[in-house]
Amino acid sequence: MGFNPFSFFLSRNLKDRFDLLFHYFYAKKDMFSKSLKIFLASAVFISCANSSSEVIEELFSMPKKIKESSAVEVTEKSDLIWTLEDSGNDPLLFALNLKGEIVNTVEITDAKNNDWEDLTSDKDGNLYIGDFGNNDNDRKDLSIYKINASDLNKKEASVAEKTAFFFPEQTLFPPKKSERFYDVESFFLFENHFYLFTKNRSSKFDGTTLLYQVPNQPGNHPAKLISSFKTCDNFNHCAVTSADISPDGKKIALLSADKVWIFTDFTSPNFLSGKVEQIDLNNFTQKEGICFVGNDELYVTDEKDKKTGGKLYRLILSDSKAVEVFGVEVKK
Repeated sequence: MGFNPFSFFLSRNLKDRFDLLFHYFYAKKDMFSKSLKIFLASAVFISCANSSSEVIEELFSMPKKIKESSAVEVTEKSDLIWTLEDSGNDPLLFALNLKGEIVNTVEITDAKNNDWEDLTSDKDGNLYIGDFGNNDNDRKDLSIYKINASDLNKKEASVAEKTAFFFPEQTLFPPKKSERFYDVESFFLFENHFYLFTKNRSSKFDGTTLLYQVPNQPGNHPAKLISSFKTCDNFNHCAVTSADISPDGKKIALLSADKVWIFTDFTSPNFLSGKVEQIDLNNFTQKEGICFVGNDELYVTDEKDKKTGGKLYRLILSDSKAVEVFGVEVKK
């Protein structure tokens, strides 16, 4: 049987591929010139195709009514998938089933959608809306709205509690361009405190996200700076857009356009300490929402942009290839 380079390349591990390839073509060195060029071009193509395979599974496309899904949350009391849209859209919460169909839409009658960015929930099934998008770093009305679980099956609901907060380190609105650290798109609730992760919009982006703590209670509270972490210095790939904590409290997930960082072995409330692993999704879209569904599974959403996005995906951590990374974590 003649040598089949494609079967040969795909049937062996990487080291054996190149060892055997070398010996084969050395033996045929007088006749391989043109064949080698064709084979290597094919091999490189196959290798690149394999390495770029996506690690997240598309579950469904968002309904046409939802074009800018900016968050995703599943409460402990229901299998419904909750999402919302950010600034410029109506103050609505959407409940989806596992087929991606809208089963309920809840209008929040006494809150404006200034820039809703994320969702979280508590053990009683209450939802919390993060109205803290702050692209220009000039807002003074950053808020979190609690929506009671008993109102989520209605068509209209009002805010049960409002938690306002501010950043004590910010004195200018907006700050100078090199100090615009106060946009927020990510948070979760843990032990009756909100934990917020900033989206760095400074002119010299270096990947720094700041972790702040805010108490889950009505009032206007100073956000307490806990620590920081550097992702990478490319804004498009490493700006943090959503976060969540696993039900057992042992994992933290941070999301960007094409990456997920998983934090473990930390000491609360410094969730950015401990071990950090990076998962490259090999899928670059405007990803805006992430939430745990159990301790090993995550849902991810992205906004629709022309021919891409507008999907809900599933990421299984135990099936993913994570690489341990060492961000710069600064304790405060």
